[in-house]
Amino acid sequence: MTLDEQLAYLAKGAVDLIDMKDLKAKIARGKPLTVKVGFDPTAPDIHLGHTVLMRKMRHFQQLGHRVIFLIGDFTGMIGDPTGKKTTRPALTREEILQNAETYRRQVFKILDSEKTEVRFNSEWLGALGSEGMVRLAAKYTLARILERDDFRKRFDAHQPIAIHELLYPLAQGYDSVALKCDVELGGTDQLFNLLVGRDLMREYGLEPQVVLTTPLLEGLDGVEKMSKSLGNYIGINEEPAQIFGKIMSVSDDLMWKYYLLLTDLTAAQVDAIRAEKHPMEAKKELAKLIIRDFHSPEAAESAEAEFRRVFSEGEVPTDIPEKTLPASDEPQLLSKVITQAGLAESNKDAQRLIAQGGVLVDDVKIDSTRHALDASAGKSYLLKVGKRRFARVRFSL
Repeated sequence: MTLDEQLAYLAKGAVDLIDMKDLKAKIARGKPLTVKVGFDPTAPDIHLGHTVLMRKMRHFQQLGHRVIFLIGDFTGMIGDPTGKKTTRPALTREEILQNAETYRRQVFKILDSEKTEVRFNSEWLGALGSEGMVRLAAKYTLARILERDDFRKRFDAHQPIAIHELLYPLAQGYDSVALKCDVELGGTDQLFNLLVGRDLMREYGLEPQVVLTTPLLEGLDGVEKMSKSLGNYIGINEEPAQIFGKIMSVSDDLMWKYYLLLTDLTAAQVDAIRAEKHPMEAKKELAKLIIRDFHSPEAAESAEAEFRRVFSEGEVPTDIPEKTLPASDEPQLLSKVITQAGLAESNKDAQRLIAQGGVLVDDVKIDSTRHALDASAGKSYLLKVGKRRFARVRFSL
């Protein structure tokens, strides 16, 4: 790629780039850049929303730059207060290291393991000691810290802000000082922290890093940020058929955002697909691209064939999970059975799905939220919830 083509590729899907002329100057020197992304391993599972940043890391790797996957084992014990209305409970070091190992196993489905440097920020933050932390804190003012929106809101609302939370942006910024970063990547919610890194690098006599942020990815509902707690996520370890079905359920508008943020295609290539393909076919192609990344090309083709068989031809999936529930002499509410079978997040969610006509029992649509099933030993039912979720439920003593 030419220099301008490299800049366009790296800026694809970015929200903030501070700034382009600095990035251009750094790349023009012809030396590999040090590019860092920090992850606090506060939860072990990765979904597609997390991969937006990781994919941007891969774009830098593809252009020959040094990429550091920084595990915040030290900052994770503080807990990132970004967007939080209350102080986060601290994780133990054992929990952080366990989650970090799970992260490492998953991220190399996207990143090139041979070109990725994994570091832990306890290496330098732990070595600072109390004197070093005091000297670091002297580099920044409380007024600047309170410019951060979530701190300001909590301060104005007279909600508690623990002193250690104020240290989080400084600790993250010091990571950039210790690694002498050229570029730091993060989500848009991390912009303040990333800019603190630029300020601290100046304080330590270093050339400030370039800051590049990526958007927070909306989930399947197209409204809320992708989140496991909201149930609108696509996990990278989910079965290919499940990933395919979920991608097919997103809106056409959201599909194009997924193309930009969840694939390695250039903006021009995405525009070409948009011009040439019917939205349904484009969505199938997107699903296959994503499955190829996290499983294999063969899995992508099989998932498409299974989707066509089940949803286009109206057949039942070949591999239906089986759930065994305790038998009972009393009939069991269908909503409760659906929840116990893992087909709904809660009884309330199950009742809503039933009322909307989205539940079939042995191919019969049920629309009464008071419908009950005979739960005596030996009884079994094929449940279909929504368009994609199936389970065969058996009652057993």
